[in-house]
This record gives sequence, structure tokens and C-alpha cells, in this order.
Amino acid sequence: MDLLQQLITDYTLRNVALGSAVLGMVAGTLGSFALLRQQSLLGDAVSHAALPGVVIAYMLTGSKAPLVLILGAALAGWVATGLVMLTVANTRIKYDSALGIVLSVFFGFGLVLLTFLQKTPDANQAGLDTFLFGQAAALVHRDVITMSIVGGISIVLIIVFWKEFKMLSFDSDFGKSLGFNMRFADILLTALIVIAIVIGLQTVGVVLMSAMIIAPAAAARQWTNRLSGMIALSALFGAVAGVAGATISSVQSNLPTGPVVVLGAGVIVTVSILFAPARGVVWTWIRQWRNGKRLRMEAVMVDLFTLAAHHHRADYPHDEAVINMMTNITGRSLKTLEALEDRGLATRLGPSQWALTDAGVARVRSILETSGA
Repeated sequence: MDLLQQLITDYTLRNVALGSAVLGMVAGTLGSFALLRQQSLLGDAVSHAALPGVVIAYMLTGSKAPLVLILGAALAGWVATGLVMLTVANTRIKYDSALGIVLSVFFGFGLVLLTFLQKTPDANQAGLDTFLFGQAAALVHRDVITMSIVGGISIVLIIVFWKEFKMLSFDSDFGKSLGFNMRFADILLTALIVIAIVIGLQTVGVVLMSAMIIAPAAAARQWTNRLSGMIALSALFGAVAGVAGATISSVQSNLPTGPVVVLGAGVIVTVSILFAPARGVVWTWIRQWRNGKRLRMEAVMVDLFTLAAHHHRADYPHDEAVINMMTNITGRSLKTLEALEDRGLATRLGPSQWALTDAGVARVRSILETSGA
């Protein structure tokens, strides 16, 4: 209760939590499209490429206003993205290689500019290095407002161009056949992804921003097959990771907010991979175990039925050793037979004699009819 009160009343914590939540929602929403279009590494390249844009924007304007730095980062990120696309389209260099080259060159150039700027006598440049790893604690009300406005515009554009973005993510050729301008949709969506990345640089930094683009979307993909559901869950997961990271870092001293936010997103991804009903690893193991158990039971029942058919009696008993030889699961037949007994499909007629019940016979006949045997 005290923590909730602090989230409402504490100025710094409120700004950090709101800023992180906005970042998580916007990054999660646009990250879903990046994930579906197999552009996961684009976030990494753009976030690193945004660093020289931040430094150049300051050098040209002398201002550290959030909007100025965001515009500089967005321009650099868009230039980097354009270079990647041009490289892939006009050379034999593959997409991942082009991303790696652009990422390294732009990031190296940004570090050179940042180092040069730090050696100048201009004291106002202090704090630009926080864009490397983020400094969410430095967020003020003005920063949150700027992030909210820019992020809100991005989400509105997604709603307006929902059909185009949906077809672009799954079948752009079909969109072209319907008369939609897929080229414009591609450029606009890429620009929005760039914007989603640059508004989070001050919170989680250049190095970790790519995780905020991909992690919520990857987690949401485990839970649903619908694009609308995936985007809603991704935005929710991003917001939860942002608020949780801000809260945990405020409770425990000397914990940087950005990395904790990313760790929170990582926890959500891990839980989703393990426990999501449709694709979760744990549920997959459970389904496989249940299917294996069902198949063993059906195999034993069919064997009992086949053996009994030679004696012209469906309920003719047979020894467990014979069943072991037929099923080739020695040591497990007894457990399977006992499980069948519990379900009323088989009955024990002696120390090791087993036969099908009427319900078991009916079940075997149903299995054989279904399989066409």
C-alpha cells in the first residue's frame, strides 16, 4: 500500500514509472510488427545508430530538450535503416550482415562524437553519455509528456493504417493486389518503429533498447494467434515491465532502472515461453506425456482385443507377460493395465490375468473404426 502511495505521490518515481510504462506500451505495440516481419535485429541497429543523431542534434542546437534530441535520434535511425535497405537491395550483402555493418559504423561514429564533445569546455553537454545505458531516474514531467505525445501519435497512426500494416506483416503481395500502397506502408511502419526506439533511449539506453522492442512482442506471441490480441498483450507486458522495473529500482538502492526494466521484460518472456497454454514448454511436455499415456493404453487394449479374438470371446483373459511381449513396454504394462482398470476399461481376473470389460471392448471397436482397421 505504501508503494502504491509512493507511485502516486512521489514526483520522481511517478515520472519514471509513467515514462517506463509509455515506453513499454509503444515499444511493445510496434515491436509486434517488427517481430512478425522478422526484423528483430532492426531495433538493435536503429538504437545504436541513434547515438550520433543525439550528439549531432545537440551540437547543432546547443539544446538538450527531449524533442530536439528525439528528432536527431529519429533522423539518424531513419538514415541507418535506409542504408540497410539500400545495401540489401543493391548488393549481395544479406540483411543481417548489413545490419551489423550499419550498427557498428554508426555506433562507432557516435562514440567518437561523444568523446570529442566531452573534451570540450562546454559544461552543458554533460549527461549526453546517459543515452548509452539510459538514466530513467533523470526523467522529468516534460520528458514524460513528450514521450506520451510522440507515442500517442504512433499508436493513432497504427489504428488509422491498421489494414495496411496487417497485410504488410503477413502478405504484402495480397495488399498490392487490393490496391494498397505497400511501399508507403513499409516506410511509415519502419519510421514508427524508429520513433518507438528513440523515445526510449533516455530510459533504457542505446544498448538495451532493442530488448524493449522484441521482448514484450515475443512474450505476447506465445499466448495468442491473433494480431490484435498480440499487440494488446505486448503493450500490456511492456507497460508492466516498465512499471515493475521502476518500482523495484526505487525500492532497492543502486539499481539502475533501465536494466531492471529489461530484466522484468525478460522474466515475462521466460514465463510465457514456459507456461503459455498453446506454445508453453511445460504445457507441451504435459500434452506429450498425456498423449503418450493415451497411446500406451490404446495399444494395450487393442492387444487384449486381438488376443481375445482368437478365442472368440472379447473378454477372454490373458497373462500380463504375453501383453509385455506384444506391447514391447515391459515393466510399464502393469501400470497401464491398472490405469485401464481405474477407468473401467479392463479388469483383473487373477494374479496376472487381464481382460477387457464391455466398455473396453466398445472403446477398442471405436478406435479400430476410426483408424479404418
